[in-house]
Amino acid sequence: MNIAIVGIFFAGMIFIGILSMKKIKTTSSYFVADRDGSTVAITGSLLATIIGGSSTIGIAGLGYSKGIVGAWWMLVGAIGLLILSFWLAKKVRNYAVFTLPEILERQYGGHTIKIIASIVIATAWLGIIAGQIIAAGKILSVLWPGQLDLLMITATSVFILYTVLGGQYSILKTDLVQSIIIIAGLFICLILSISAAGGLTAMAAKLPESFFSFPVSDAFGWTDLLTFLLFVGAAYLVGPDIYSRIFCAKGPGIARKSTMLAAAAMIPIAFCIALIGITARVILPGIPAESAFPALVMNVIPVGLNGLVIAALLAAVMSSADTCLLTTSTIIAADIINPVFKSTINEKTLLMITRIGVIIIGIISLLIALKLKGIIASLLLGYTVYTSGLVIPVLLGFYAKSLKLNAVGVIAAIAGGGGMGLFLKLSGHNNLALLTLPVSAFLLFAGSYSAHFLKGKESAG
Repeated sequence: MNIAIVGIFFAGMIFIGILSMKKIKTTSSYFVADRDGSTVAITGSLLATIIGGSSTIGIAGLGYSKGIVGAWWMLVGAIGLLILSFWLAKKVRNYAVFTLPEILERQYGGHTIKIIASIVIATAWLGIIAGQIIAAGKILSVLWPGQLDLLMITATSVFILYTVLGGQYSILKTDLVQSIIIIAGLFICLILSISAAGGLTAMAAKLPESFFSFPVSDAFGWTDLLTFLLFVGAAYLVGPDIYSRIFCAKGPGIARKSTMLAAAAMIPIAFCIALIGITARVILPGIPAESAFPALVMNVIPVGLNGLVIAALLAAVMSSADTCLLTTSTIIAADIINPVFKSTINEKTLLMITRIGVIIIGIISLLIALKLKGIIASLLLGYTVYTSGLVIPVLLGFYAKSLKLNAVGVIAAIAGGGGMGLFLKLSGHNNLALLTLPVSAFLLFAGSYSAHFLKGKESAG
């Protein structure tokens, strides 16, 4: 029965993609669903995008190994999204563009900035997509043990297919359905697992006191929290996947309201998932942390109902993967290929290139997933590279004129910050990653003011 439920879920997502294909007439339809998203659609899509593999399998794993502090992985995102809703959501929507690199181009001018930013985002987001693929494989592994590679290939094939077919229309529709399934599945799992563990009092008696310590604990200190806040939370404040939802909103007011509602919903959901991980530690001690959630589902929830929760977990993963996949392909097609070959590319060709890009990026992300096989490790790699290079230039770009920032500084900040973040992560110097943000800021100002100084000397000469 569980296999049938998962099969029906996969078929339903593909069917929505086929239906949505009829609406794809222009690049605006494919990229931003004709900017016609309602508050319900945008809020649902944001939630479905955010509650992905990192926020289900990942947070449950953190809850299993570290306790309630594992909720911070999503709570820092809620903080970033709240700041976005009050400060930037309306400004972002008013740009009326397709991608985040286009915002940088508007802020500072010049195609070079857009192309460099696009390369950094595409590189980083391969790791993000890979993390979702790994999560999908681990979820399906509870039904088909020992077939992780094949299961990752299967799940990737499904979300590539419906994304290729329906683009943003497909994603908005599937995300709304998926967000409902996700939230229902999470709370069903929480209630049944707490009951199976004997209640919260019994759980507290069986676990070290630090498991319920908050905001920090013996296993999660203030430095860890600061790292999460700066590298994960900032990706919600300035994130290409989050901005892609805002671009789809009917207007600035809906963009702001939707981000605020999504941020508010994330807070109870974060604690819910961390608690699920803690109950798994009580019921199933000794299993791998990132297998805690799926294993708990199969051991605690009755047959039939557990298939629905597995479908909810898959929905969580695939709703994040499809958004990141389309966002990355759109950035490559619209911000790298189109500026270079603009004279020879029409709208129909650009649409075809984007669809081909979805397939290629999906395959590359799958290859990364098959190699890494660690969710949080994969996601942190992507977030660190992205945040190190892009967050400071985008945020300060809203005040570029008053701060006298220019394209030279931005290029230095993106290349230097992003490159440093990638080097530190790959070389294992994670403790130095926090230095990338001040380095990015320094390069932004130093490069901009140096360019002004040299330009002034040339004018004087």
